[in-house]
Amino acid sequence: MKKFFSYPITAIYYFFFGLSLVIFHPIQWVCYNVFGYQAHKKSVDYLNLCLLRCLNILGTRITFENKHHLPEGVPHIIVANHQSPYDIPPIIWYLRKIHPKFISKKELGKGIPSISYNLRKGGSILIDRKNPRQSLPAIKNFAQYLNETNRSAVIFPEGTRSKTGMPRKFSPNGLKMLFRYCPKAVIVPITINNSWKIVKFGSFPLNLGIHVKLTVQEPILVDQFDTDTLIEKVEQEIIKDIKNQ
Repeated sequence: MKKFFSYPITAIYYFFFGLSLVIFHPIQWVCYNVFGYQAHKKSVDYLNLCLLRCLNILGTRITFENKHHLPEGVPHIIVANHQSPYDIPPIIWYLRKIHPKFISKKELGKGIPSISYNLRKGGSILIDRKNPRQSLPAIKNFAQYLNETNRSAVIFPEGTRSKTGMPRKFSPNGLKMLFRYCPKAVIVPITINNSWKIVKFGSFPLNLGIHVKLTVQEPILVDQFDTDTLIEKVEQEIIKDIKNQ
């Protein structure tokens, strides 16, 4: 019965989701081209708040737990497991004070209202995952941008989304580049639970009544550990609280 009702409710959700993207696209354009970075960032923040409210149509609840102080005036590297596209709006909204920017695949850089524009103009980078000769130098340049601006990188080192909630092995290359060229950064490990259940049946229908929980683990300073130890420590911090029930 639940799945039966999920069809019309999902259609309603996608209507308001698409409407939010279409409305905020020209708002982003005006903010970026007329008022500059800060105005554009505000528009992106409130776009993602709207996307969170759209998820409420599905009965989705989002809990974001952060018991830690994140210092100002330094770059951050936000590292999380990846379960669905719905991991992203909570990170942007709840960590908006540290200016999250994404390492994203190049295919998302065009064709999607609001989302593609933000990825191109908002400070994120678009990489070709099939071409390390392009992607690793791009991440190096991105790390230098973080150093100059004290903004934050968001990286999902599994490389692709987990369809069952169980984490995939982290790919170390992107993390190594960020740690090497952003040595004063604070790492913010985040454990994401249950967002995979929203897309349990695929993109249509979406599952109803899911409680998604994001938990910020103890922040770690990049310069406290050697790179290999650091990657292992971050991975263990993230996966220790992952639940797949």
